Amino acid sequence: METRQLHYFLAVCQELHFTRAAEKLGISQPTLSQQIKVLEGELGLPLFDRIGKRIALTEAGTLLKDYADRMIQNEHSAKAAMEELRYDHRGTIRLGLLPSDLDYQLTPLLVKFHEDYPNIRLQVFASTVIQQEVLDNKLDIGICLKGPRDGLLTQTDLGWEPYQLIVREDHPYASRGHIELSELQHIQLVMYPRTFIGRELVESTCREAGFGLEPIMETGSATSLIQLVKAGIGGTVQPASLLNGMKYSGLRSIPILNSPPVRKLSLIYRADRYISKATRTFINDLSQFWIRHLEV
Repeated sequence: METRQLHYFLAVCQELHFTRAAEKLGISQPTLSQQIKVLEGELGLPLFDRIGKRIALTEAGTLLKDYADRMIQNEHSAKAAMEELRYDHRGTIRLGLLPSDLDYQLTPLLVKFHEDYPNIRLQVFASTVIQQEVLDNKLDIGICLKGPRDGLLTQTDLGWEPYQLIVREDHPYASRGHIELSELQHIQLVMYPRTFIGRELVESTCREAGFGLEPIMETGSATSLIQLVKAGIGGTVQPASLLNGMKYSGLRSIPILNSPPVRKLSLIYRADRYISKATRTFINDLSQFWIRHLEV
């Protein structure tokens, strides 16, 4: 059994389609099919059920996938360890963030990390499926909403924060010390699109309270949201720390009483992957930065 065959096998597992997997690997479909047949012949068991043009993992295929994932991960970890030994503080860190305000708020930390580790290539990606992409080794580290524990992941709780109503200082609600959750249905709002997790979290809380939201405008940028509020288009419902991070004047953040939307954040990475010294430093800095940020 060769490592190359396992790479081929996992590509077919991911695509469940030989032609697409072959295109992804950059080889011909007949070559890929032949290599899978060789692997099945060596193991003495079929790895895929072929039903017309569709395929599905057999019981043997499912078992092999579990081991193959770990073997390929160990291969990546070994290469990363050797790379760090050869080139001090070099390499790439892939960080996944929710597509909302997190990237904006983390900018000072990213600048500081680059100053300390100028040879580390840091890539920041917005994603709504961060946990799965960390499990699939598409991301090294992720900051996402807290979910169920997974034995394959190391998970650090970063804390929680409530959502608040943000309005311009001349808004009719600007002088309020707080509002009730139910009052949101009567306020003209600008929000993220429904595909954004933060928007879905707010919508879910409102639905549980028996009403929905119909924003007057939607945008996928935290900066745009705040600029629209500042222009008087409407208010917005965002995490309490957003306004502090942006330091906008002329706006007010008003607490929501009685079960406001709350987000709980976690930092995750695969428990079985090799973590370089620079990456460990970055993970620690991320944890400390976000914990301090939520305390502001």
